[in-house]
Amino acid sequence: MTLDPETFEEEKYVDYFPKLQQAYKNAFNRMNEQYDSTLIHGIDQTILNESEPFYEGDGEFTIELPENPHERIDGVVVVDDEKLDDMLELYVEEIESELRRVFDV
Repeated sequence: MTLDPETFEEEKYVDYFPKLQQAYKNAFNRMNEQYDSTLIHGIDQTILNESEPFYEGDGEFTIELPENPHERIDGVVVVDDEKLDDMLELYVEEIESELRRVFDV
């Protein structure tokens, strides 16, 4: 079966949910090993927990982040905006890469 955006959207929280969980977990583990674990855990718990994955087709995934990620992490982790933006970008790229790997696209 070929993955397409419509099927992914319909099935992502049903049949595809275990694969989504695995991709996010793999990305978390890799980021947690390479970067400040307090920051990575904070991003995971306050921002990425409400992110939304989308399959765009042609092997490309995107991750839509919730509004105001900087405000979400305030009071959880002390981090300047630039570092947070850099870490979010890296983390999202890691999730997208894991989604491609887990869904074999």
